[in-house]
Order: sequence, then structure tokens, then C-alpha cells
Amino acid sequence: MLRSLYSGISGLNAHQRMIDVTGNNIANVNTTGYKSSQVQFNDTLSQMMGAGGSPQDGMAGTNPAQIGLGVRVAGVTANFSQGSAQTTGKSGDMMIQGDGFFITRSGNENLYTRAGSFFFDANGVLATATGEPVQGWTADSKGVVNSGVQPSDIRMPLGATIPPKQTSTITLKGNLTSDYPTNELATSDVVTIPVKIFDDKGATRTITAVLSRDVDPTRAQPKDTIFNVDLYEVYDAEVPANNVRVANPDGTLTGTKLLDMSTGRPVVEVSDNPTDGNLDSDGNMTFRATTPTDPGLKINMADLTMYSGLTDARVFNVDGQTAGALTSLSYTVSDSGEIIGVYSNGLKQTLGQVAMATFKNVAGLEKVGNSLFRTTVNSGYAQVGEPGSAGMGQVISGALEMSNVDLAQEFTNLVVAQRGFQANSRIITTSDEILQELVSMKR
Repeated sequence: MLRSLYSGISGLNAHQRMIDVTGNNIANVNTTGYKSSQVQFNDTLSQMMGAGGSPQDGMAGTNPAQIGLGVRVAGVTANFSQGSAQTTGKSGDMMIQGDGFFITRSGNENLYTRAGSFFFDANGVLATATGEPVQGWTADSKGVVNSGVQPSDIRMPLGATIPPKQTSTITLKGNLTSDYPTNELATSDVVTIPVKIFDDKGATRTITAVLSRDVDPTRAQPKDTIFNVDLYEVYDAEVPANNVRVANPDGTLTGTKLLDMSTGRPVVEVSDNPTDGNLDSDGNMTFRATTPTDPGLKINMADLTMYSGLTDARVFNVDGQTAGALTSLSYTVSDSGEIIGVYSNGLKQTLGQVAMATFKNVAGLEKVGNSLFRTTVNSGYAQVGEPGSAGMGQVISGALEMSNVDLAQEFTNLVVAQRGFQANSRIITTSDEILQELVSMKR
């Protein structure tokens, strides 16, 4: 009877622990990045009433006779299954799709979390909602991230500037018609394409690419005639196209380039060592400058065609940029955890990248509050790398990972724990009644 009393007490304690864990899971049903826990029970030592015996002398063997001494909590394990996604639209919110943890710093210790609600503080440091700096790599002035070094605090370089870049390549696409002009008196076919470019100071100016071909008045000349390409700069928008001035009268950007469209593609003497009037192997026509410091301009016409129909040749892309400054916390986050800032000139550049860690035994991590985990001797060392690399999940920007608590399962566990607690309390009550009867035998 005394054994049953203590067994009942152990059952009460064990089921009380189960109610505690279940209640904590339910309380954290809306906690970002929370991982639910489950209680595991084991029986305790059993008292040996009779040992097992082997068959001998024609007698059968005997089984051991044991009386259990109760139950105990063998462990409380965390469930690290993926939680559902909650879309927030906030750039600083990051969700890990797959395995891995964000790394944060608390003093001199690294802690780990799945809760990706981050923000940049007044000093430009990326931090958690409770103030721990997020660890990763800050990009250099050219936007290059070196993920081969030890992760540290990620800082947004507020006030940083991007220097201007002079235009070097203009890309044209579309079609130049192979048909004759509808005007029978026309002796030339001219297509003008205005282009906005940047100089070495970041200032903008407009030049005009003029593509022209001579037309045989007798219409005996084949339609696949040669187009000449010239660059001009318009000083007066009201001046007719045939009176525009050459961009630089002193001779800079000189020379007329020839473009042969005889096969519908620019193929005139394509060479790795182009000379004046030829395209290089990439379809570029270079307008060389007379001054050594001026890099000149390339017009890429690899995708220009010359088929029958309308002329729709146009500017597809122009490189170069004005100077820009990072004056606001406007940024996006890529799948690989790269933080991409937006400068005042509209240019985007990588500012940093968050680091991610995985463990051989995630169940060995220790919860320290604030949805943070600490390594233990049984979790193994953190294996740090870039998001999306081998064994690590990807980052989803503008979303948070919700708690993985299953309310239906937790309420069921709550009922089971409650009934288990009641059943063990009846063991104690019944044992007490039997003892009372035993004491009453003296009367």
C-alpha cells in the first residue's frame, strides 16, 4: 500500500509536468518562431519480488515478478518542424524556409533564433525585437560580401555614396526596315534615335544616333543596303535633324561607322580585332575618342534586324549613373539573405548578408527565452554559412515563421494529462481508504 501511495505521487508529479508543458505550448500559440515541446514518460525502477528461473529437471522456467514504483519524466523535447508563414510585407521581417537559425549576439555570446522580426536601429545595426544584434557580413563600398570571415554585426552604411559612372555602352534593339521609303523622290533613309547618357561627373546630356542609308532613285539597288551610323549632339532642339551639330567639333567621337544588314543581322567583317567601320564579336561598334582619358562609346547592335516592315529601332539599355547617397532605410532582402539598399539615384547595391547556422542535433539546443536558443555539449557546434547553401534554408522576406503549436493536439494532451492526474489522485485516495480500514481493525 505504501508503494501505491508513492506511485500515485509520482504520477501526480509527472502529469503536473505534462500540464505545465502543454499550458506553455498553448500560451505561445502566437509567438513568432516558437517551437512546441512534448513530455516523455518512463517508468521508474521496479522492486523484484521473484527472479526468473530457467527450465530444469522437467520443470518449466519461471518469469521474474516485479512491482513498479511509479513514473518519471524522462525528458522534454522540442519539436523543430516548420511553422506556417505569416506575410507582413515588412522588409525587416525574415522567415527561414527549411533548416537553420539566425545568429544573434548577446554580449560576447552567440544565440540562435528562428524569429526573424528584425529592424535597423539609430546606428544602422540590424537587431532583433529585444535588441540583440543580428550577425552576418557587411558589404564593402563596392557591394561585395566576404562570407569567408567570422560573422559580426551587420551595419547599414547610412550616408554612404556611390560615385557617378560615365556611359560606355548603348544597346539598340528592334528592326530597321529593308523596304524602300514610300516617298519616290527620297534618296536616303534616315532613322534618328535620341539617347540620354551620363558624363564622368554624373551629369546627363542627350546625343542622337543617326542611322542612314542611301536609296537608289532608280530602285535598282537591292533592299539590303548598308546603314551608316553617326553620333551627334543636339544643341538646339528646334534645329532640324539635317542641321544638328557634331557632338564635339574638335574631333572627339569622330568617324562614320558602317553597318551591313544584308542578312538581316549586323555581320560586316565581325572580328575580335575590329577596325573603323566594323563590329566586334559581341556586336559592338566603338566610337573612339581622340583624347586618351575619354573611353569613348560603344553602341551594341547585335540584336538589330533588317526585315521588311516597320522601323522600330530603339534604345534598350544605357549604362552609367549619377552619384547617389544612401539616405534612408529603404532595402529589400533576397532569398540568400542579402540586404540590398536603394540609393537616391535609384541604384541598388548589396549592403550586407545575414548568416545562418545549423546543428547536428537541434534537439540538443537550450531555450533561453525571447525565442532564443543556446548551444549545449549535445547540440554540437554551430555550422555557419550563407542562406541557401548546402543544408541551410532560404530566406523569405516580408514574412515571419509562426509557432508550430497544434492547438487540437495540445487540447487533447491537456485532457489526457488532466485525466491522468485524476486517476493518480484516486490511487492515493484508495490507498488511504485501505489504510483507514486496516487501522479500524483494532476497534
